[in-house]
Amino acid sequence: MPKVSDEHLEARRRQILDGARTVFAHHGYEGATVVRLEQATGLSRGAIFNYFPSKWDIFYALADEDQNVVGELWLDQGFTAVLRWVTEQKPEWIGVYLEVHRHLRTNAALREQWMQRAPEVNERLREHLRAQQERSELRSDVAVDDIGRFLGLIVDGLVLSASVGVEVDLDPLLKLVVAAIGPQ
Repeated sequence: MPKVSDEHLEARRRQILDGARTVFAHHGYEGATVVRLEQATGLSRGAIFNYFPSKWDIFYALADEDQNVVGELWLDQGFTAVLRWVTEQKPEWIGVYLEVHRHLRTNAALREQWMQRAPEVNERLREHLRAQQERSELRSDVAVDDIGRFLGLIVDGLVLSASVGVEVDLDPLLKLVVAAIGPQ
């Protein structure tokens, strides 16, 4: 069997993830059949499952990728950039985000696995918030983890609103967030 380049492998993996995102968003996890995955990716089941051992692995890879994008965006450009990015996402992204949370709600083992993923990004976010507290940019009477959870709830609420077509004016929301976590 001929060897393929890393670029080819990554391009094929990306092709699978991009097609699968659309399928998961439109049909949910359970409705994302192998036939639908084949149609959306233009690949055979053998090719798809050569790159990902299971449908769950594809789904989890998408969710993990999205969480890493959000974490890196937050670190590089700030929480405001995360909120703006969320409001610009297509329904496909929102659909996968909601599906992940549905699974996290009902699957304790998955919830535990999810909480353990990307510890380096989570620690960098924690350190980022600590540094903001030390510079008196954030209130210091609330634990960093609690501030992080609060901001996560804001993102989750924004995603949920976007999923049902509610338009959100970010400027007033950002004022409220700053008032809630800014220096007191």
